[in-house]
Amino acid sequence: MSVSTIIEQLDKILWGWPQIILLLGTHLFMTFKTGFVQKDIFKAIKLSVTKDPDAPGDVSQFGALTTALASTVGTANIIGVGTAIALGGPGAVLWIWFTGVFGIATKYAETVIALKYRVKSQDGTMLGGAMYALERGLKLKWLGIVFAFLAALCGLGIGCSVPANAIVATVKENLNATGTYGQILTYVIAVILCVLVGVAIIGGVKSITKVSEKLVPFMAIFYVLGCAIILIMNADVMAKTISTIVCAAFTPRAAGGGFIGSTIASACRFGIARGLFSNESGMGSAPLVAAAAQSRNPKRQALVSMTGTFWDTVVVCLMTGLVLVSCIIKHPFIDGMSGNGSELTSLAFSTIPIVGKPVLVVGLITFTFSTMLGWYYYGERCAVYLFGEKAILVYKIIWVAGIFAGSLAELKFIWNIADILNGLMSIPNIVAVLLLSGVIASETKKYAGKRIDDLDDTEIPVVKNSRRGVIG
Repeated sequence: MSVSTIIEQLDKILWGWPQIILLLGTHLFMTFKTGFVQKDIFKAIKLSVTKDPDAPGDVSQFGALTTALASTVGTANIIGVGTAIALGGPGAVLWIWFTGVFGIATKYAETVIALKYRVKSQDGTMLGGAMYALERGLKLKWLGIVFAFLAALCGLGIGCSVPANAIVATVKENLNATGTYGQILTYVIAVILCVLVGVAIIGGVKSITKVSEKLVPFMAIFYVLGCAIILIMNADVMAKTISTIVCAAFTPRAAGGGFIGSTIASACRFGIARGLFSNESGMGSAPLVAAAAQSRNPKRQALVSMTGTFWDTVVVCLMTGLVLVSCIIKHPFIDGMSGNGSELTSLAFSTIPIVGKPVLVVGLITFTFSTMLGWYYYGERCAVYLFGEKAILVYKIIWVAGIFAGSLAELKFIWNIADILNGLMSIPNIVAVLLLSGVIASETKKYAGKRIDDLDDTEIPVVKNSRRGVIG
């Protein structure tokens, strides 16, 4: 049995019903525990663009949000949704959307505990995330170490090699680059990505957030406009598109009409897996940068952070799903049974005359670049927790090397490894969220009936071993 086959089997085992139930169950439980915090989404959106400069933190709340969005709005929104449809059928789109709607509560919850238990290094740098919540909130330092190790490793998949692989595949496909020309182009793109990302991450979190604040709004608007054009062009099949997605999510589907045959389980599995890959609710990734935000209390930043899941999955992934399914229905030459999410997405955008493919390529390039920046910061914070600040330079080198290696790897193999790492990383984070759900509920109720800025929780302890790390 080959390594690729073993990885594929492990992926299927990990993303079976136990993991699906754990994630969806947590989303539903935290929705109830927080009093359906999703109802505050418009207040949260307003807070996300409101500065809080007098609060403690390293970067603005908007900077923290855009950095988190930089890591989430990316490959999964373009290629990931296509892969979910290609492997799980059109019903996967609805499961992706469900994961986003209810995942908002989990994103809120994990951010609350990240700020509740954040600490400050001796030089004033903010440190926080699931590892600190596990260590300080639950006295489970060993599990915090496990989370940090998995997150540092996970970043090399979901935030490094997968985006690099996706951009190389899309550019080559749209330029019809095959044979020797394709091989040369692969190496050229890999080198360019390594140089650009390497330059951007040199300055640390402040440099990364500055790039994200400028890049994320542009790339999101650019891509959404492209999707909107296709949806307008496909307006005549939109009713059929929606009914196909809803029916396929809850009934087994035979192959036909341009779609692969699928079961409810496969639609659910690939939808939830890609939904998590997209918005990362439950993974504990976004709180790593949220902990550095200038925020006077945990709830304020948690509300801001949860808007990331709303924009990423509830809006952008849904639009991508509607685009792909409507294009398969309307255009017989688009084969949803190919199993290739990248090819499916490229064909859908080619239906826009002249500018369709450039919109997709530019969107993917900017999304991919920003994903690499956001996830680099996540991985770096976990590496520092484990080994101290001496690990930063080493992790930078490993990260750039991962971009190069990912550019040359097989797409399916890379996706399977990323899925496995995502699933493993989410487990200790979910443990923290569930066991600290009482604290999360208490923090939420503390501000009930008050303005969000009325309470100021700025007492943040200083740690002495941040330079050395727990293992260093």
